[in-house]
Amino acid sequence: MSQSVLLNIARSSIEEVLQAQETIKRIELLETYPLLEQIVATQVTLYLNGKARGSSRSEGAERSLLEEIIRNAKRAAFEDPSFLPISTSEYLHAVIELTLFTADGPISHRDDPILKET
Repeated sequence: MSQSVLLNIARSSIEEVLQAQETIKRIELLETYPLLEQIVATQVTLYLNGKARGSSRSEGAERSLLEEIIRNAKRAAFEDPSFLPISTSEYLHAVIELTLFTADGPISHRDDPILKET
């Protein structure tokens, strides 16, 4: 499974809230990527203009990787007490960093914002 799949799940999680509709096909994802069923703690951090814009980290490995990514992406975007909920325009320019806390140590992945800064 590629890092882009994991980052797409994080992005889609935020988009679900912004668009007020459920779009993540959980069953299909789990059938295609069985590794998403593993119990893995995660952290999602959003950056805007190189500065942190929201973050959420699992308190422990309690849920499937799929559910942890969805939960932490939404919490980072909309429930971080240090920030107001993210706006659509901020989201379009945000960089998402996803960290997986594995037995071998943390693994981080970053994506590019949807709209490139000019």
